[in-house]
Amino acid sequence: MTQTYCSLLESPIGWLTIEANDNAITRIEFLDANSVPVPNESDLTRSAKSQLEQYFTGQRHQFDLPLAPPGTDFQQRCWQALQDIPYGETRSYVDQAMAIAKPKAVRAVGSANGANPISIVIPCHRVIGKNGKLTGYAGGLDRKAWLLAMEARQSDFSF
Repeated sequence: MTQTYCSLLESPIGWLTIEANDNAITRIEFLDANSVPVPNESDLTRSAKSQLEQYFTGQRHQFDLPLAPPGTDFQQRCWQALQDIPYGETRSYVDQAMAIAKPKAVRAVGSANGANPISIVIPCHRVIGKNGKLTGYAGGLDRKAWLLAMEARQSDFSF
């Protein structure tokens, strides 16, 4: 039986839960106040927690974590393409569909992004509507706007 580990992180936009198995991060999501898990940390969840803290302070623009989000082959392709969007930039759902060579799958890409179990590290918040408007985010549009604004501010600085 695979062991599951969990760390909690208080971020500027709410509590996050970080879950992992022995080999990879499997889930990072904003907590629902009614379902707070009991922490059972591992070196991997502590590393993810540290990298997320660095991200929120603008010291990290890329993550170096093994990831294993559970999902279909199509979702995996969509989530991999999300990781190619540079820090501080956005893409449209049309761009994402083109990136996975499925130009007619715009709605399916949106659904896959909505099912992304690894928030922030797999940056679905960087995908916006073709018209430039914010659309859907499992963590809420206020958080999506905050993340994009933070990245835009931080990407103006060079390290």
